[in-house]
Amino acid sequence: MDIDAGERAVDALRPFAEKATRPEVMGGIGGFAGLFALKAGKYTEPVLAASTDGVGTKVAIAQALDKHDTIGLDLVAMVVDDLVVCGAEPLFLQDYIAVGRLVPEQVATIVKGISEGCQQAGCALLGGETAEHPGLMEAGTYDLSATGVGVVEADAMLRPDRVRPGDVLLALGSSGLHSNGYSLARHVLLDIARMPLSGHVEEFGYSLGEELLVPTRIYARDCLALAAETGVRTFAHVTGGGLARNLERVLPEGVEAVIERNTWTPAPVFKMIATIGRVERAEMEKTFNMGVGMVAVLPADDVDRALAVLTARHVPAWVLGAVRRAGAHGGDRVQLVGEHPRF
Repeated sequence: MDIDAGERAVDALRPFAEKATRPEVMGGIGGFAGLFALKAGKYTEPVLAASTDGVGTKVAIAQALDKHDTIGLDLVAMVVDDLVVCGAEPLFLQDYIAVGRLVPEQVATIVKGISEGCQQAGCALLGGETAEHPGLMEAGTYDLSATGVGVVEADAMLRPDRVRPGDVLLALGSSGLHSNGYSLARHVLLDIARMPLSGHVEEFGYSLGEELLVPTRIYARDCLALAAETGVRTFAHVTGGGLARNLERVLPEGVEAVIERNTWTPAPVFKMIATIGRVERAEMEKTFNMGVGMVAVLPADDVDRALAVLTARHVPAWVLGAVRRAGAHGGDRVQLVGEHPRF
């Protein structure tokens, strides 16, 4: 690794990392380990939650466009939005960036996005690692991942066993593809359709590249606000596997969920991929979020309050479906029924 370039990268990213902090952070950038002090007396029975993730092949779009200021937001979202599923408040995050050749300005731009994401989520960027892999990765390419840690009181933890028949599914709208399904999206739009990333797309109102780089929505603080104001049972973060598979992960035995497709219209990018690539509906719903980035499961009596909280926080939300007792016939535990309007 170019040691001088590494030192320049640390100097360049330091101002951004220092903005993403919390009072519990001890020390600063440059130590061998990040230090975070859980305040004595603040918690009764704290449970730590941890999550690790990356952004997949969405990095290929950022690299093709030489635009690296938003991919860090995606990284934070993928990690912290997994933490809040159990009700955990994100405390800190550590990133790992692997590059073919270290360009300090590029790394600093990536970290700036990570810092902005941490600030949106209310967590600290506690440290990280940048590794140069010459001979293994080409110059100009990179990949990134992160691990986040959160905390939740044991008696406030959101769990599948809290879900009851009669509960309502509330959708929190996605900002687009988020960070899943990019291998298929790139194959259809770039390889089959040969659409230029810089080309204007009328359905979007801007270029294809801009659409594909729309950052993943960070729901962390919105979910925590919802948990504080309502009796949310649990959340499901809709990532790889789509709505059905991710919702099934937070359902207890003995219940099933019904999702009504007619309650929303997926964004144009989803229809474009399905039409151009002749992708079957089952594959679309398994690969993409289809416009729903998070699902809240909550008592029916709390729906109006939950919608008011999310509206005040500028999060698009709607009633997506319901939970019911599992039928004797068996079958899928999450069923999508009906048709999307204008899709």
